[in-house]
Amino acid sequence: MKGSRQGVILDVIARESISSQEMLRQRLESRGVCVTQATLSRDLKELGVVKRASDGAYQRADAPSTAPGEALGSLRRTAADFLKQVARSEQLVVLRTDAGQAALLAIAVDRALLAEVLGTVAGDDTILVICRDADAAQSLVERLDTWRSAARLRGAALVQ
Repeated sequence: MKGSRQGVILDVIARESISSQEMLRQRLESRGVCVTQATLSRDLKELGVVKRASDGAYQRADAPSTAPGEALGSLRRTAADFLKQVARSEQLVVLRTDAGQAALLAIAVDRALLAEVLGTVAGDDTILVICRDADAAQSLVERLDTWRSAARLRGAALVQ
């Protein structure tokens, strides 16, 4: 739900000039996404959305996080929340998410500036990650699987 909502937020601000949270909330509501102002504010912060100086409209921040630890922590949380499957073929890694969540995870991968990763291409629910070589791809798969597994264990512990 959160990932889908955030995907819609990114789509709306990419397509329209939105200059207030209330205007954004109304646009989301017209797309069937009901959200409180507090939740919307948190989503904008998590997505790294900023206002343009020229017209005050929201946009995604272009610059990656200046704190590498912060970007890596964000990737760890995003992978734990959205990553469903990981597969590797040589230096290529395919990541699967639920519908509408691939862009969020791809942004987190890109901003983390991982040494293994040359770049990403994201669709709706699939991300292609191009790694430096097969060893780098295997290292990335292991790291992502560890984060995904840890999140599942935490989730199972909460249910009990």
